[in-house]
Parts: sequence; C-alpha cells; structure tokens
Amino acid sequence: MTATMNGTPNEKLPAEPLLVVDELVVEYPTKGWRKPPFRVLKGVSIGIGAGETLGLVGESGSGKTTLGRAVLGLAPVTSGTVRYDGKVISGLAAKERRALSSDIQVVFQDPYTSLNPAMTVNDILSEPLRVAGTPRTEAEKRVRDLLDHVRLPADAGERLPREFSGGQRQRIAIARALSRDPRVIVCDEPVSALDLSTQARVLDLFVEIQERTGVAYLFVTHDLSVVRHISHRVAVMQGGEIVETGDAATVTTAPQHPYTQRLLLAAPVPDPQRQAERRAERRRLAGATAASPGATTAVSTTASTSGDRA
Repeated sequence: MTATMNGTPNEKLPAEPLLVVDELVVEYPTKGWRKPPFRVLKGVSIGIGAGETLGLVGESGSGKTTLGRAVLGLAPVTSGTVRYDGKVISGLAAKERRALSSDIQVVFQDPYTSLNPAMTVNDILSEPLRVAGTPRTEAEKRVRDLLDHVRLPADAGERLPREFSGGQRQRIAIARALSRDPRVIVCDEPVSALDLSTQARVLDLFVEIQERTGVAYLFVTHDLSVVRHISHRVAVMQGGEIVETGDAATVTTAPQHPYTQRLLLAAPVPDPQRQAERRAERRRLAGATAASPGATTAVSTTASTSGDRA
C-alpha cells in the first residue's frame, strides 16, 4: 500500500500495515467572529505494522498527542481517515468505538492520575474484563496472569494505587491496557513522569511484552533517546506535519531534517565544552531553518524495521 506522506509522494508504508492514518486533518474552533479554526494536524499520514513500534517524536505543541487521540477516537477528525485492519474507524459512533476497545488500547502519561485512587488493583484490572462479560473466576485468573506479566507481586491486587511507586503504577496501567489482548496500544509519553532508572525498566517491559504478544505501539514522546531504545521506525512531527520518517537508528543518530537535528542537539551532554558547541550548532540550525523558505519539506530516510530494536 502507498500513501502521500506530508510532501513525500507515494512513500511506501509498512507491508500490510495494521493501522493506517491517511492525510489526517484535525481542527479546533477558535474564539472570535468568523475566525478560521485552528488546524492542529495538517494532512498527517503514518502506517504501523503488526508487532511494530512507531516512535512519534516532537516538541510540545507539535500535534503528536492529538494524533494519538485521533487514533483513539478522542479528537475530532476534520478530513482524512484512520483505518484499522482495513476498516475505516474515524467517525465511528460511540457504541461502535467501544467495540474496538479490545483491539486498541492506551497507556497515559501520568501514572498518578490515570488510575482510580478508590479502587484496588484487582478492581482496576478486572473492570474492563467484567464489562466485556468475562466470568468472575476467569477474570480473577486473568488479573493474576497480568500482574505476573508486568512483574508485580501476587498480593498487589489487594492494594490501592497510592501504595505503589510511579514505576509500579505505570506497570499497573500497562497491565490494564493488556487486559483484553489488544493488537495496538497508543502510548502517550508513558515514561516522561518517571526517573531515568525507572524509565529504562518500563521501556524494557514494553519491549518484552511486544516480543511475547506481537502488539503494535504508537509511542508518543519528546525524547529521541527513548524512541531510539524502543522504536523500529520514527516519525518526527513539527507544527502538525511529519517532517522526517525512517528507521530508528538513522533518524536518531544521523537525521536529515534541520528540525530533527535540533531535537538531537537539544539533549544535554556531561561535557561543558561539547554542550556549548551543541548549543551553538543548534542556534545556527534554528537560524538556517528560519531563513529557508522550504524548511518544512518532509524528509524520508529508508523505512526499514532494522533500528535499535532489530
């Protein structure tokens, strides 16, 4: 299958992609008489194959979270389509959308607010199963298996979310997302609220789960080092558009687009002299981008799945 990828005509999407976003536009109304709506996404196209991780990276306000919300049916789609397993799912009615919850799930950014503080972990994990009609005994067994899969002790089910650390809470959120064996999980900055050592353990857990279950991830983050660790391919967003795509190793080490280069240079290094040189180079790139009329043209590198995850 082919599609137009933000200025790169007929770029090949992954073979038989499970999830396809094609020329997606999302707009929100603005205040004021006859003011045009604010366009958050400007014809975004991506594809994700089964068992693949697409890292979606960009600064705050670039539109990456809105893209994830559109896939989940939580943002209005002005034009374009979202297709899952060959079926158009953008614009579905609420009842039809709920039926997709067993296939498409989400892990939110903040492990402290994404869990109901009044419910035990057992209740949190069994609720989606019981709503789907799973018998109580089967749901209880499934909860025990989920806790084991995310490496939490068996007695964790009797405790409340406040009794766990941030990393443990995010493991609970991951277990909840896995409860109905989804094929796609939208991960919205799932490790940004965690310290570095906990981030590494949670990322390793995502990789392990994917290798065991074959689930696909749309992994939204602002951190190139995170997408390098977990992604097969990377798409870089700026101002509601994809400006560069390619395999993770290439995009996160030798990016072609000035915006991606600036993101890479924004990461701090422990050497003060190198940090000063990187800061100067980042300022130079920012000036060159501002002076170039074609600076937002999309750049595509080889779309291989042989990044750091291979």
